[in-house]
Amino acid sequence: MSMIFTVGGLAGQTLAPNPCLSTLPLSMIVLGSVLSAQPLSEFMARKGRRAGFVLSTFAGALGAAIAAWALWTGSFGLFMAGALLTGIYMSAQGFYRFAATDGASAEFAPKAISYVMAAGLAAAILGPQLVKLTAQAMVVPFLGTYLAIIGLNLLGPILFAFLDIPAPGRRVKGIAGGRSRRELLRDPVIAVAMICGMVSYALMNLVMTSAPLAVVGCGFAPTQAADIVSAHVVAMYLPSFFTGSLIARFGARGIVGAGLVILACAGAVSMTGVQLHNFFAVLILLGLGWNFGFIGATAMLNSAHSPEERGAVQGMNDFVVFGGVFLASLSSGSLMNCSGANDPQAGWQAVNLAMLPFLTLAGAALIWLALRPRETR
Repeated sequence: MSMIFTVGGLAGQTLAPNPCLSTLPLSMIVLGSVLSAQPLSEFMARKGRRAGFVLSTFAGALGAAIAAWALWTGSFGLFMAGALLTGIYMSAQGFYRFAATDGASAEFAPKAISYVMAAGLAAAILGPQLVKLTAQAMVVPFLGTYLAIIGLNLLGPILFAFLDIPAPGRRVKGIAGGRSRRELLRDPVIAVAMICGMVSYALMNLVMTSAPLAVVGCGFAPTQAADIVSAHVVAMYLPSFFTGSLIARFGARGIVGAGLVILACAGAVSMTGVQLHNFFAVLILLGLGWNFGFIGATAMLNSAHSPEERGAVQGMNDFVVFGGVFLASLSSGSLMNCSGANDPQAGWQAVNLAMLPFLTLAGAALIWLALRPRETR
């Protein structure tokens, strides 16, 4: 995914009939994730995690193959179709953190989530370096990158052959703890966790999607954009080695609040300039804020439902989260390319200013939850 988000906007820019549509393929990935989150959750509840994860890797490989063919033929519509299929893989990737808790105790669950998310550190190192090796390796720019992504996806079934965890419990109506979806959404902790998780992920995606376009638009090389994305992904996942311990010590709500503050700091730094060090600072803060906000929200969610409700809650959560991410990625290209009169600096600042109302929403929800009487929480 780090490879796709490094080159997806740039590849889309070469195919799109209008610059405002350059990040639309990335939005289609997120849309595919939104549409497949609930069905995939139900599928894994019936067939187990392994079956769902293997299915998703084949979808990711097929999506990359279609995208590669689209680059070869110059078809923007076909490129978006490949991106939509890739969204199934992105959706399944979101369930890795939940799979980590299937056999974990309540005390260890936050650390289990954190450790699995920390594996993204390998993506931060390997993904952008593979982009450097493959982006211009063939006559058609970025074609080599998508061919490499096909190969990486086909490794998935080999890895998942070693996965041995119980199938997640299915929600059963009429038994204790088996609340309906409407009742689940009325639970204050679940509602606030979903809001904060959605805002953290959506704002990270909003800014990160536009970052390579902004970096190249401000006169820097695509390889420098790859380095910035690499630093960003390191910042996303490196803190995961201790985020779980911080949640255990300070509580999930406190860590989510810290993440929202750090995301606000990223937006503030973006207003100070468009030098290379500014881009590095913004993307590093963005990654750290996402880590605290998203992992903290996941831990909140994980503590607020019974095993029978797991499939329903996880599916609803990822539908809401990736729905927000879809809207953010859909807006990202328009804000970047069409709000600043072709001025990359103005477009970049517009992208970052758009974070403010959503950070206010999430912060207000978190404060509202903290002020509720203890017995109603």
